Amino acid sequence: QVQLVESGGGLVRPGGSLRLSCAASGSIFSFNTMGWYRQAPGKQRELVASITSGGIANYADSVKGRFTISRVSTGTVHLQMDNLKPEDTAVYFCNYRTVSPTTNYWGQGTQVTVSS
Repeated sequence: QVQLVESGGGLVRPGGSLRLSCAASGSIFSFNTMGWYRQAPGKQRELVASITSGGIANYADSVKGRFTISRVSTGTVHLQMDNLKPEDTAVYFCNYRTVSPTTNYWGQGTQVTVSS
């Protein structure tokens, strides 16, 4: 089992910044991919950014150039969100997954609201 603890959500004005953090604990494997997804009301959950254990990052087109994902350790990642827009408002979920063995875990979600 893997537990994910998220922090850093909140209310920010357009153009502002927030940093989300996700810490995984439990039976963590060295080779993993961690990332952030978000879900706005009435919409499907979508990938925001992910990073492999080797440091390869992947971003949604809508956040490229504004968001940066970084890996602090095998089980901890940050998501730096700059120049936030109202359309970034959503619940953000941390995700941890591995291929071998196959695992997929989700955090409880943290609210990000961008509003003036």
